[in-house]
Amino acid sequence: MRAWHVTAHGEPEAVMALREVAVPEPGPGQVLLRTRAVAVNFPDVLLARGQYQVRPALPFVPGIELCGEVVALGEGVTGPRVGERVVATDIGVMAEYAAVPAAAVHPAPEALDDAQAAALLIAYQTAWFGLHRRAALQSGETLLVHAAAGGVGTAACQLGAAAGAHVVAVVGSDAKRPVALAAGADEAHLRSGAWIDAVKARGGADVVFDPVGGEAFEGATKCVAFEGRIVVVGFASGEVPPVRANHALVKNYSVLGLHWALYQQRRPELVAEAHAALTALAETGAIRPVVGDTVEFAEAAGAVQRLAGGRTTGRLVVEVAK
Repeated sequence: MRAWHVTAHGEPEAVMALREVAVPEPGPGQVLLRTRAVAVNFPDVLLARGQYQVRPALPFVPGIELCGEVVALGEGVTGPRVGERVVATDIGVMAEYAAVPAAAVHPAPEALDDAQAAALLIAYQTAWFGLHRRAALQSGETLLVHAAAGGVGTAACQLGAAAGAHVVAVVGSDAKRPVALAAGADEAHLRSGAWIDAVKARGGADVVFDPVGGEAFEGATKCVAFEGRIVVVGFASGEVPPVRANHALVKNYSVLGLHWALYQQRRPELVAEAHAALTALAETGAIRPVVGDTVEFAEAAGAVQRLAGGRTTGRLVVEVAK
C-alpha cells in the first residue's frame, strides 16, 4: 500500500514523502480500516515540524482523522462490523490502510459523504465539548467565535446557531466573511476591524471560542460579559497569551481550557454520547462540515503545506479511495 511519511522535521512539503509499505495487521484492540478520505488538521503541520505535544519517532505516518471502511478486527474486538463505513482519529492515518484503536472508531453518519465524514470528528467534537461541556452555552447567549471560517470555527458557528445563540464571527479577510455567515454566524467582522466594539454593543460575549490565542484572546478579555466564559482551544497565532488572574477576578469571567483528546482517553463514553448527538444534528441538516477543497492522495503534502500557510477556508480533505 501507499503511505505518506514524515522523514525529517520541517515544513510539510519538504519533509513528507510517499512510500510503498506493507498493509498493517490489526493488533489486539485495533481495527484495520481501508481509508476513503483523510481530513487535514493543524496538528499535521505541527507533527511535520516536530512541534506537536506528541513526537513520533522518525520516519512516521502523519494524518490524524479519516473516514474509512472496516477490513478486519484485531484480537478482543467485537465491533464495528467488517464492511461498515466509519470515522476514526489516531496519528498515522495518511495511508491507504490504517490500524487504529477500536475505541477511536465511530459509525460514519449516513447524511455525510466521505469527505464531510472525514472532517467531522475532531472539529465538531472540539466545538461540542467547548461549547456544551465546558462553557454550558445557553439559547439566547452571545457566542464569539475566532477563526470562524476555519474547520473548527465553522463547526463552532454551526453548533452555536443550532443551540440558539447569537453568533459573532471574527475572520481574517473579506473573502472569509461569507463562509462564516453561511456556517450560521449572525454577523462577521474582520480581525483587523472593530469586532470588540461590536461585541460590547451586545453587552459582551457570554461565551468566547478561541482557537487562535495571542491578540484574539487579549481582545476577548476586553469584551467578555459578566460571568462570561472564554474557552481556550488552541494557539493558531503561534502566541500563547498570559492569563491575568486579577483581570478575571475584577470582571468576573472564567477562562476554560479544552484538550479534547483527554476526553477520548479518560471519558470515552462522553465522546460516544457527543458523536450520537452530532450524528443526529447531521441527519437533520443542522450541521454539515464545510469542505473548502479536496485533493488527490498524491497531493497530500501540498495540502498540509496549504493549511500551514493559512490559505484555506473550511476543511481541506485528501481523497484516498473512491
